[in-house]
Amino acid sequence: MPLYLIRKSSPFKILKECATGLSLFNFYNKTNIDQMTELRSDFMKTFVERGYMHQCTHLDELDTAFAEKQVTAYIGFDCTARSLHVGSLMQIMILRRMQQAGHKPIVLMGGGTTKVGDPSGKDESRPVITDEIIQDNMDGIRSVFEKFIKFGDGPTDAVMVNNDDWLSELGYIKFLREYGRHFSINRMLTFESVKIRLEREQSLSFLEFNYMILQAYDFVELMKRHGCTLQIGGSDQWGNIVNGTELGRRTNGFDLFGLTTPLLTTASGAKMGKTASGAIWLNEDMLSAYDYWQFWRNTEDADVGKFLRLFTELSIDEVVRLENLEGAGLNEAKKILANECTRLAHGEAAASEAAETARRTFEVGETAETLPTTEVPKAELDEGIPAFSLFNRVGLCQSSSEARKLIKGGGARLNDDKISDEKRIVTSADVNETGRIKLSAGKKRHHLILPN
Repeated sequence: MPLYLIRKSSPFKILKECATGLSLFNFYNKTNIDQMTELRSDFMKTFVERGYMHQCTHLDELDTAFAEKQVTAYIGFDCTARSLHVGSLMQIMILRRMQQAGHKPIVLMGGGTTKVGDPSGKDESRPVITDEIIQDNMDGIRSVFEKFIKFGDGPTDAVMVNNDDWLSELGYIKFLREYGRHFSINRMLTFESVKIRLEREQSLSFLEFNYMILQAYDFVELMKRHGCTLQIGGSDQWGNIVNGTELGRRTNGFDLFGLTTPLLTTASGAKMGKTASGAIWLNEDMLSAYDYWQFWRNTEDADVGKFLRLFTELSIDEVVRLENLEGAGLNEAKKILANECTRLAHGEAAASEAAETARRTFEVGETAETLPTTEVPKAELDEGIPAFSLFNRVGLCQSSSEARKLIKGGGARLNDDKISDEKRIVTSADVNETGRIKLSAGKKRHHLILPN
């Protein structure tokens, strides 16, 4: 039974109903599910009720820690782009809920591990990027977190740390002698991230193979420096997280915990975070608030309840009411989802403006002034620009070939008229009565060209 379909059940009852064997708990947990007691802590109740739970080490002890004291927990993010996308939003929301429950979140930026590259979920090695690009990416990512959690010096204020601060100082031989002996190659080869690459005969570099050791060491360092006892991550990080808890126990006698979230996909099986038109970035300079709103508005019917639980702060009762709506009512639920998600990421004003722009565009039929707009030199338009090139240029398509396919498939429009010729040239003569040119990819994605 899916977690998000259960109503008015205790969080632990949900776990028992959903569990098959002990897969929801980690293999270090020797207590049978039927012998577990009711969850006590507000955070763990929320974690289970909202659908974040996948695996946990020593659930009973972790729940007790959350109930009886302040817990410091971290989630790591590598710096491979200037923004995170919605594939990371579940982890960000967890840090937000932790802080709201009176606990302390740590955002670990992988300034050091980004230089190595996480092989989890990857078929091939990531390209090597420079220190300058890593720092620029880190700066862009911090601005995302500042929308969701509060940083500062208070007891529950979040802190952002960079693992390059300690990883870059490691003496390799000393590090291997002290920590490398605690890792079994036999066991490391069983981890999913390694097995997938080997089974597909894709190269796995020794550099990447070290990633899991470095991540485990991060956990130990964060315990020493910040009293961090919990690492949270996606289900693909389970092996790395367990490595960290074990390394802390073996080297320092630390009692550390791990908690993972399920792999998030849409009802149609697509991976969360990317669409046919590209990644759904959380930074507005990489994706407009309007396009962000539209992404959530276009949620598949079967995903509405799940996404309302994971990505909004609406009460469970309100979520249940909304997910049970049908027809036009379900469309209104999707608008509420879009409003709530956009408000958290971009603010109340941006969410309201995006909703009004959509209403005017789709319900009233106007070309709204607040649609995403790109200025193009008038001289270029006078000479003429291929339509497929413009679609790529403004981000409606990720490549010229994708734009050509869109035109061939009948999904491209110019000033609301279908473009039937993939060689169509857009010129100044196409400027409409508003002084702009409107490009549309499908029925719901639009962009304005403003000659200047």
